[in-house]
Amino acid sequence: MEYNLIFIITIFLIGFVGSFISGMVGIGGSIIKYPMLLYIPALVGISAFSAHEVSGISAVQVLFATIGGVWAYRKGGYLNKGLILYMGISILIGSFIGGYGSQFMVDAGINLVYGVLATIAAVMMFVPKKGLDDIPMDQVSYNKWLAAGLALLVGIGAGIVGAAGAFILVPIILIVLKIPTRMTIATSLAITFISSIGATTGKLLTGQVLFIPAVIMIIASLIASPLGAKFGQKINTKILQWVLAILILATAIKIWLEILA
Repeated sequence: MEYNLIFIITIFLIGFVGSFISGMVGIGGSIIKYPMLLYIPALVGISAFSAHEVSGISAVQVLFATIGGVWAYRKGGYLNKGLILYMGISILIGSFIGGYGSQFMVDAGINLVYGVLATIAAVMMFVPKKGLDDIPMDQVSYNKWLAAGLALLVGIGAGIVGAAGAFILVPIILIVLKIPTRMTIATSLAITFISSIGATTGKLLTGQVLFIPAVIMIIASLIASPLGAKFGQKINTKILQWVLAILILATAIKIWLEILA
């Protein structure tokens, strides 16, 4: 693969845009960057990535993108440590299984898994969520075993596509576990960080990571993710929900059109 100035700029911009959105709405950014990495390089005339390469780059990048987001939220009081523990351990196990096992899948299989996850997340984001933000932070409760079980399943699927799972983790925490929006956004970033450790380890062990594009994406992430998190703390939570829902729906439609074509 040829690495020139156009390549570097393109990959950096993809990483910056995706990571800004990542920090703003509490996702790892792969909901945006997976299709961008899959389609944009070929459109601007540089070497195209395979689904395995995209998932490997995404896994490493998400690891660093979520560090910046969690750091920005650390003093806001929105990180639910219990939820992070229960879901974090389960998603770590699942994401390693998915990341390591993805070496045995063809590119179409990886895209199919991504399309299914994105479709489920898109549907869940449009389910009405009334009154959740009225719950005081110290009175939030949830089913611990349900949280752990769902996180394991999300981890396996997300590990396959290198996405860390935040784009489906957020609607699960919001709708199924009924956690307030801002706590969901902050906590999901921490859980996503843990998930990305497992996914990245699995991808590295199976040789699915291209290091130069990954480093470019990491640099963009460390710059853009904290900026997005700070911006996200200043806008209305309803706007955050709709931004996330639209992004997930658009990606789901694009991936399925590609699969069906």
